[in-house]
Amino acid sequence: MVSSSFQRSAAHRQREPAPARAPERPPLRRQGAPRGGRSFAMASFLRDLVGGVKYGKPVVIVSGLPRSGTSMAMKMLDAGGMSQVIDGLRTADEDNPKGYFEDERVKDLHKMQDKTWVRDARGKALKVISFLLKDLPASNRYKVIFMRRHLDEVLASQNKMLQHRGEKSDTPDDQMKKIYEEHLKQVFGLLSRQDHYEVLYLDYTGVLQDPRREAERIRSFVGLPLDVDKMAAVADKKLYRNRAEK
Repeated sequence: MVSSSFQRSAAHRQREPAPARAPERPPLRRQGAPRGGRSFAMASFLRDLVGGVKYGKPVVIVSGLPRSGTSMAMKMLDAGGMSQVIDGLRTADEDNPKGYFEDERVKDLHKMQDKTWVRDARGKALKVISFLLKDLPASNRYKVIFMRRHLDEVLASQNKMLQHRGEKSDTPDDQMKKIYEEHLKQVFGLLSRQDHYEVLYLDYTGVLQDPRREAERIRSFVGLPLDVDKMAAVADKKLYRNRAEK
């Protein structure tokens, strides 16, 4: 069950966020797409081969805190030509002018008994906020693109969204920041321990600063012939509206 503290993210500070000083980095062995070294590349190939036999095609999960850039990552995959599991119920608005790319069933993962529908996402992209990663069924292989963003920017963006709705959070920012830091430590631990997860960590700011480089990393990670130029064109610096002070 999603705790009341996290419901600020899953409901009000809804869905999406990189470094406030970012929480401590996850283990390097799962830090990103293969970056050279024949032994690493061979290990990755063998893992994909064995995983493919056991689980079939992986489900590509785009995850992160609410307001971390997950919608941007989904849009990049869509532009690149990757199929996605979305229902189109949540349409573009002032907070996400390019759309949300969500499936409402994801919100109920923590209380679902039957999760067989996730199997249908094999070979496709599915957006799942970080609080619900632990509720994904272990009967699939997952390639997780995890978006990281400065926590002060995450909170500022979430607060702006609440203002647009005429709502107000009942949790102070400093308290929420501590909750997020602890939560991310737990998530990084989960992703590093479970063999059916493979993770690519992307920084929100890094994607905006060098979108083509990051699009190349995404293409390499998912292992599909995606259109990198179209992916890179999605990153829009004009939408970087809640920057942390330096």
